[in-house]
Amino acid sequence: MDDIPIPLPHRPQRFMDRLRAFMRSRHLAYKTEKTYCFWTKDFIRFHQMRKPQELNKRDVDEWLSHLANRRSVSINTQKTALNAVVFLYKQFLEIDLGELRFEKTSKGRRLPVVFTHQEAMAMLEQMHGYHKLAASLMYGSGLRVMEAVRLRVQDIDFAQQCLFVRESKGEKTRRTLLPTSLLAPLKAQVDLVLALHQRDLEEGFGAVYLPFALSKKYPKAATSPNWQYVFPAPERSKDPRSDAIRRHHVGEQQVRRAVANALATTGIRKKASCHTFRHSFATNLLAKGTDIRNIQELLGHTDVNTTMIYTHVIGIHERGVVSPLD
Repeated sequence: MDDIPIPLPHRPQRFMDRLRAFMRSRHLAYKTEKTYCFWTKDFIRFHQMRKPQELNKRDVDEWLSHLANRRSVSINTQKTALNAVVFLYKQFLEIDLGELRFEKTSKGRRLPVVFTHQEAMAMLEQMHGYHKLAASLMYGSGLRVMEAVRLRVQDIDFAQQCLFVRESKGEKTRRTLLPTSLLAPLKAQVDLVLALHQRDLEEGFGAVYLPFALSKKYPKAATSPNWQYVFPAPERSKDPRSDAIRRHHVGEQQVRRAVANALATTGIRKKASCHTFRHSFATNLLAKGTDIRNIQELLGHTDVNTTMIYTHVIGIHERGVVSPLD
C-alpha cells in the first residue's frame, strides 16, 4: 500500500505534518506529496535545520545551485526540487521569493527509450497472468504503471471499446484506446474480480478504498462492484489510516519486477522499464501517421511540447536522408 497516504494527527502541529495536510487539501497525488516532502527536508537540512520562514531567495538559490554543482543532479531532478521549494513558499507559506537566479544543470536532453513492436510483443510473450495484462494495457493503451494497477471495473467501457483513466497524474481524467485483442482477457479478469468480491462480501468484507471524501458522499460505493480494482491484491490487508481490512490493488513493484524479468529473459539490451511501454505506444502511433494532438490527448499531456519529444525518437528528421556511406 505504498500509494496510500500515511495518517496525520487530527490537528497537525509539526511543520512537516502541517505541510502534508495542506498538500492533501489541494488534492496533490500522494507520490507528489512524498517527493515534495523529501526535497523540503533536504532544503532544511542543507541550511542546518533553520526554519524556512527565516530563509530567503538567496538561500534557495544556494541550495538549487548546490544540487547542480556538488550533487550533479539531472535537469528533471533539479526541476522537481525547484517545484517543491516554490510550492513550499508560494502556496504553503505565502511568501513571494521573486526571481530566482540559481545555476542550472547543463546536462543534455535525453530521448526516451522505446521498444519496436516486435520487442514489445516479445516482452509480453514472456509474461503471464495479470502482469501480462497490465503490461499489455501500458503498451496498447498508453497507461502508466500506477494507472494500470489502479484501474477499476467501471473504468472499462466494453461497448465503446475505450478506457477512462481517472486516478492519473495531476488528477486529470482522460479517455484512451482499448485494444480489441484485450477485450476477451479483460472480460475474464472482470468476471474473476466480481467473483472474488462476492466471496469477500460473504465473509464480511468487500469494501474498497475510495479517494478523497467519496466514501462519505456515497456510503455504499465502497462495496459496489463498479468500484472494485481490476487487478486486486491476492490477500486482504489492513488500511494504515483506518485499520479497516480491505483488498487493495496489486503493488506496482510486482509489475515492475515482472517486466524486469521479461527484459532479462528476452535479452533486449535496452535500459527499459514499465514506462518504456507507454513511450512505445506513443512512438508506434506517431510512426503510423497519427496526429500529434490525438496522441497528446491519449497520453494526457497538458502541453503538446511534451509529446513532441517522440518526433525525435522515431527520427522524422531522418526520412528521405541517405547516408553518404550508402
